[in-house]
Amino acid sequence: MASSAATFSALALELPIWAMFIGWIAFFTRGLNFKAGLVNLGCVLIGLVLGIGAAYLQGVLGPYLGAYAITAVVLAITAAALSLARLPVFNNLLGFFLGLVSYFASHLPPTLGSFASLGVAAAIGIAAGFLAHAWAHRVNAIRPASSAS
Repeated sequence: MASSAATFSALALELPIWAMFIGWIAFFTRGLNFKAGLVNLGCVLIGLVLGIGAAYLQGVLGPYLGAYAITAVVLAITAAALSLARLPVFNNLLGFFLGLVSYFASHLPPTLGSFASLGVAAAIGIAAGFLAHAWAHRVNAIRPASSAS
């Protein structure tokens, strides 16, 4: 499943393979069902938004704070992520940080296109994680019939 998702991401959509694995990892952070996978994806997408917001904030504060701008940005974004973890549904802190890491690892500009590219890659990873888990669950549930003696 992972190799199929990676191949599809890289060849058909020209997305970074590692970004697909961000979604794969996010799926397994909690829930292990379709609904939880969607919530985990939502949290990764929120993390991407936080990352893009951090990049903008860094650009705004940089001229005023110089090298210390990163300190203010990390403090603000971490506080935002920790606060969001109190939401009733979309509260997967690991998902938020996976989205943040995904954005910063990409070195992409803070644009809607970057969000879309990384978001699609994460969605493919979430879907692949769900399918792999469902398949493994089904395979493990099949028990050979006991022979009657």
